Amino acid sequence: MGVTTESQFHVLAVDDSLIDRKLIERLLKTSSYQVTAVDSGSKALEFLGLNEEKPRNANTTSVSPNYHNQEIEVNLIITDYFMPEMTGYDLLRKIKESKSYKDVPVVIMSSENVPSRISQCLEDGAEEFFLKPVQLSDVNKLRPHLLRGRSKEHHPNSEKRKDREEILSPGRTRTRYDVPAVI
Repeated sequence: MGVTTESQFHVLAVDDSLIDRKLIERLLKTSSYQVTAVDSGSKALEFLGLNEEKPRNANTTSVSPNYHNQEIEVNLIITDYFMPEMTGYDLLRKIKESKSYKDVPVVIMSSENVPSRISQCLEDGAEEFFLKPVQLSDVNKLRPHLLRGRSKEHHPNSEKRKDREEILSPGRTRTRYDVPAVI
């Protein structure tokens, strides 16, 4: 049985809105990605084995992130920005601070077009910032990040990010933003 490269990629989708979560899940599955969808940042951290706050049972604390990677490897995380308890930005920071998942690409989604928020997310490690509703053309932009993330796994010495120019390059979002310089 032949399995395409894209179907081997696993995406963790995080959104508190059931409708948005189902939409992104459907778009990702249409593009042949394996998808796990959760409704909060804390559930995403729990799935990744990074939840430090109030473990719910003994299994949660005894399962290491490496165990989760062996079960189901997460190749990309896509998260809503505004969620109760923990924002997508907070989730991004926790993921980038972890040893196990710091190289996993993170994409932020939001229905609000706030240039300062977009810049902050991109500067702090988000690979992309999509405006909702997410479209199939947005999902198609994920493939290069997935491939780059996979090459980092095979070449651990290439952990350095590309120049900041790449992060803020045109074409990173559906809409081009001109963020005024801070004086």
